[in-house]
Amino acid sequence: MASQSQGIQQLLQAEKRAAEKVADARKRKARRLKQATRRQVQGMQSSQQRSRERVLAQLLGMVCDVRPQVHPNYRIAA
Repeated sequence: MASQSQGIQQLLQAEKRAAEKVADARKRKARRLKQATRRQVQGMQSSQQRSRERVLAQLLGMVCDVRPQVHPNYRIAA
């Protein structure tokens, strides 16, 4: 009887240790996922910032590059 009780206690302890290991693994996985997500978001934000700066520079260049010319339909009044 004592050996059965001792065996049950060992099984319960092993189950408890296994549950703790699983919980720790889940915590580590969640932490890694958060870090990866954070890195991905930061990468997207920096990419967006670079693209925004490039587009603004191109837009300002086009706006400031004014070339005055006479429209083809303009007729000089004589």
